[in-house]
Amino acid sequence: MGMGTAAMTKAPTRKVEKPKSPAEWAHDRLVMYIRNFESQLDAAQEIAMGFAGDEAGVLRIEGIGYFDPDIVTFYGRDDSGAKTQLIQHVSQLSVTLRAVPKEADSEPPRRIGFQLSSGGWMGGDSGDASA
Repeated sequence: MGMGTAAMTKAPTRKVEKPKSPAEWAHDRLVMYIRNFESQLDAAQEIAMGFAGDEAGVLRIEGIGYFDPDIVTFYGRDDSGAKTQLIQHVSQLSVTLRAVPKEADSEPPRRIGFQLSSGGWMGGDSGDASA
């Protein structure tokens, strides 16, 4: 009843991936929408986010991120140039993407779609949303 000298082959193992959280799903979809929206802008426009149902103006988006399981964050600057961060639960997510005139005539328009990865870009080099 021994195994003899026949070589045993190891069954292939699969890497088990954890399912995406609601926050990660929302982030990935937002990245897709931002990339598509930016592809339609001209050289004089940049992307901004309007606050749905609020008179707070717009946020010039510099980055987005998420915190599992259910928080999505937006980083950028408001109309006056102040650093701004919006923290939102995925169940309350309502975003209006807007084309706004770019800030400086000498600079090319800011495009964030290429900077956003499915891993959750946190903004800035320090990871604290600083530009």
